[in-house]
Amino acid sequence: MSHVPDHVDSAPRPTSSTDAAAPDRPRKGLGLRNISVLDWVRLGLLAAGLLCVLTGLLPRDEAAENMRRIGPLLLFLGSVIVLAELTRQAKVFDVIAHRVAILGRGNYLALFALCVLFASATTILLNLDTTAVLLTPVMLALAAPARIPPLPLAMTTLWLANTASLLLPVSNLTNLLAADRVALHATEFAARMWAPQLVSIAATMLCLWIWFWRRDRRGSDRYVPPEPVRPRNAKERALLYATACACLLFIVAIPILGESIGIAAVVAAAIAVTAFALLDRSALRISLIPWQLLVFVVGLFLVVPTLSRLGLSDVMHALIGDDAGASGAFRAAAAGAALSNAANNLPAYTAGEAVVPPENGDQLLALLIGTNVGPVVTPWASLATLLCLEFCRTHGVRVPMTRFVLTGLGLALLATTGAVAALLITG
Repeated sequence: MSHVPDHVDSAPRPTSSTDAAAPDRPRKGLGLRNISVLDWVRLGLLAAGLLCVLTGLLPRDEAAENMRRIGPLLLFLGSVIVLAELTRQAKVFDVIAHRVAILGRGNYLALFALCVLFASATTILLNLDTTAVLLTPVMLALAAPARIPPLPLAMTTLWLANTASLLLPVSNLTNLLAADRVALHATEFAARMWAPQLVSIAATMLCLWIWFWRRDRRGSDRYVPPEPVRPRNAKERALLYATACACLLFIVAIPILGESIGIAAVVAAAIAVTAFALLDRSALRISLIPWQLLVFVVGLFLVVPTLSRLGLSDVMHALIGDDAGASGAFRAAAAGAALSNAANNLPAYTAGEAVVPPENGDQLLALLIGTNVGPVVTPWASLATLLCLEFCRTHGVRVPMTRFVLTGLGLALLATTGAVAALLITG
């Protein structure tokens, strides 16, 4: 007789993903009572950044240049999050997740492969924050009706939100920064990163199966395929098709538009917004705009350059060095992964990028690998990790921290080392 493993504190409440919202995102408007502790930290970071500019610690010309650099990135990020949120509300992710479980036909090996494919594709094509914010609650809500232990599903989305974010510039904000720095078009970037991405996903699959998915970890031989999710009426069907088409349009545009991918994100988001404006206007709320993430990025690009001027650059240069060969690449990746787990991957990348010589393209991409693949050891290492863990908490799924840290350390070492080696071999 099957049993639920003791590492699961309780089964997730059977909540549809349409009821789930980002844990740190206000549900109604932007009132003070809706602002979480994490939101206050982001606002504090922005205030600190503005103070750096006002006091002259960061010259205004440098601050303005940083804002010009991230302006298109903020437009892309805001648009793609709006697109993904409306796609979630139209139940596109629910439909796919349930179909994935149905295709597995109760076989855990098949379900494992399909979940890895689903989470990897979402991260690669729509951004890692989409996987963290939208796919995690969908997968956890799937656990109860299919009688699947929720922890393997949670760790699949949590780890792949980070480790599957190497292939395209749109997969991660750090990728957009790196692609701009090394002047690589989307297809050129993918041609450079396909091997590290494959190695990273393979390492993640190996670690997931050994530590979370094998028989003595999941606690049962088979699961119950759930019923498919279907639109209840013509309005829901129209929203489902419209938002799904908007996502497909965005995905198709990625290799075509290259550096102008923000335009595709805006157009796709506009299609989704128009569909909801015509069919379900109540869903269009100000909270759709990911102001928390935008505030965090702006504050970050004011504070980190200031800290670099005050000595952080010297520390990062000592850690990374300027060797353009294999030694420099592995040092950069190790420094990026270590600083990501000590603080957060975005400041780790921006601080490291500032000291990597412009001609050291492999070293910069190795730093990128460290800051993308490495942030799986500590809960605060990346925003995606933080959000996934918060969803686990709100769904009643306990993730033991000792196990989380030790398994994450094993994955970070294996995936980062392997991905950097693949980068150098194929380079």
